[in-house]
Amino acid sequence: MIVEFITENAIFIGLALGSGLALLWPFLRQGGGAAGIPSLTSTEAVMLMNQSKTFVLDVREESEFAEGHIQGAKNIPLKQLEARMKELEKYKKKPVLVHCQHGNRSGAACKVLAAQEFAQLCQLTGGLNKWVEAKMPLVKG
Repeated sequence: MIVEFITENAIFIGLALGSGLALLWPFLRQGGGAAGIPSLTSTEAVMLMNQSKTFVLDVREESEFAEGHIQGAKNIPLKQLEARMKELEKYKKKPVLVHCQHGNRSGAACKVLAAQEFAQLCQLTGGLNKWVEAKMPLVKG
């Protein structure tokens, strides 16, 4: 009886599963971030920065940082993050926005910081590329 129902309604079952997956996809892709770290759009990041004293951590290489960065950001390249953890100790209980160029390195950085018990981590969705695309300001030098 169940097999008969499935075969007769395969198209509808497929549509229901497909639409359910389409609704869940943004949450599965973005919401979990790295190790369950929330991912914020550029607009959400600006709102967080305006509402609280958010520490902005740029994990790109120094040369990338010099080409342009978010105002007030501290540059610690991902390769140096673990060795320079003492510099970040004072931000463990504060909001920390981590970003890189595309979003890949910041995910790895968030995992390192989460393991060090940083309490309020978030990641910039799409990295600095999405920030620039949203026409947000950069500081050069």
